[in-house]
Amino acid sequence: MSTVTRRKFIGAVGAGALLSSGIAPAFAQSAWPNKPIRFIVPFPAGGGTDAFARPLGKLLTSQLGQTIVIDNRGGGGGTIGAEAAAKSAPDGYTFLVGAVHHTIAVSLYPKLGYDLQKDLVPVTLVSSVPNVIVVNPSRVPVKNYQEFLAFVKARPGKLNFGSAGSGTTHHLIGEMFKGATGTFITHIPYRGAGPAMADLLAGQIDMMFDGLGTSVPQINSGKLTPIAVTTEKRSFALPNIPSLAELGLKGFDGKTWYALWAPAGTPRDIVVRMQQEVAKALQTKELQDAWRALGAEAGGQSPEDFGKLVNAEVTKWAKVVKDSGAKID
Repeated sequence: MSTVTRRKFIGAVGAGALLSSGIAPAFAQSAWPNKPIRFIVPFPAGGGTDAFARPLGKLLTSQLGQTIVIDNRGGGGGTIGAEAAAKSAPDGYTFLVGAVHHTIAVSLYPKLGYDLQKDLVPVTLVSSVPNVIVVNPSRVPVKNYQEFLAFVKARPGKLNFGSAGSGTTHHLIGEMFKGATGTFITHIPYRGAGPAMADLLAGQIDMMFDGLGTSVPQINSGKLTPIAVTTEKRSFALPNIPSLAELGLKGFDGKTWYALWAPAGTPRDIVVRMQQEVAKALQTKELQDAWRALGAEAGGQSPEDFGKLVNAEVTKWAKVVKDSGAKID
């Protein structure tokens, strides 16, 4: 055997040994995925998280050539499904489709069965939905933010706002607003956003800090008055409504966002590949149209950038929970 042939033979044997021993070179990950991928959605089917997970899963199924299986595991305010994802094998075949609420849960729940920042690794942001302050005009007869703020400050403790429940994102956005403006608005928790919105439309409560997807139709019909979006920038869905940041509450940013995490230990190249595939899917007309219909903006950021957002949100909401004394129902 010539020297060149011998070297090729030894190299081939060496590579085979690496693969058979499980110590595969990086390029071996190109085989991923070779079986269906599970997306754990830690909320019931039909909810906000599910509304983003399913169309995204459909696009990714087409792109990756493997089925994305949606596994709804509701309960515990999203923590049961998150724990299941955190304790899954880090093999690239299980991901968590979580939300901003998971950064709130870190401070809200005294005992979680997982550590969001250690047991799960950030993949990418899927979408973000600005929220809006909406009032029933028969109870709060104002036309803009300045009138609204004056109206609220003149009636400390006499006005109220509804939410889907104590400790929910919309509840805490309301608490954050109260802290930033020095106002006193009574929180009324409901068992779900639907009943809260029904009472707002019926004139049983004064206002809500609500998502654009449900509020915009009511605004367009004239049933609710929009006051301001609770973000740093205006929303394409309500271009004429100012943001709280531009109205003077610098840095105020209360979005509802949805994102993808993987179990800690998931190979880095799989995490990056999934982020790239999600970003690609978010550029399609199909998802862009679906997201706009929900009042949402597309994500797709790198794992590093999304990780920075997670850390910042954990810190921000911890302060809101502490200052407001918010507790889960």
